[in-house]
Amino acid sequence: MTHAPQQPPAGPAEHLAAVASELAAMAAEDHHAAPHANSADFAEQLAWRRLTARHADRLTGIIDAHGWPTADRFGADAARAAWLIAQHADRQLDVQRRALRLMERAVADGLAGRRELAFLQDRTLVNEGREQIYGTQIAGVRDGAPVPWPCRDPERMDERRAEVGIPPFAEYVAQFG
Repeated sequence: MTHAPQQPPAGPAEHLAAVASELAAMAAEDHHAAPHANSADFAEQLAWRRLTARHADRLTGIIDAHGWPTADRFGADAARAAWLIAQHADRQLDVQRRALRLMERAVADGLAGRRELAFLQDRTLVNEGREQIYGTQIAGVRDGAPVPWPCRDPERMDERRAEVGIPPFAEYVAQFG
């Protein structure tokens, strides 16, 4: 009886690379499925919800094992993927809140971007039923124009957006037209 040679156990760098690859694959799957989030087909909407829930659950496991996936440890693509997964965890507010806290620390340490943090902060606030800060979350379309969810101090919204590297609201919504 012959045995296949055993692979040596993966070292820390290989393990982080595997997690990074997994995060990137989840982001690609998210991008592919995102158009179904508001589909007229309820089965497609349900598939989107299941996908985002599965991804949020996996992100929770990654965070438990490694902390927030920052670009310095996992690479820029994986860090952005982690943010995207948290951003779309709308039905798992505990995951969004935890990701927000971890991203706030990462931004304070210079390990994550203020722009992505602003989007996650707005998304979490909207999901909590509170006013957003940066006007990044769109409630719907009225008279052909995107309308943001209610925003704190709306006359200063573009100023706050500029502080974190987000274009002015009018420029931002023009991309949806």
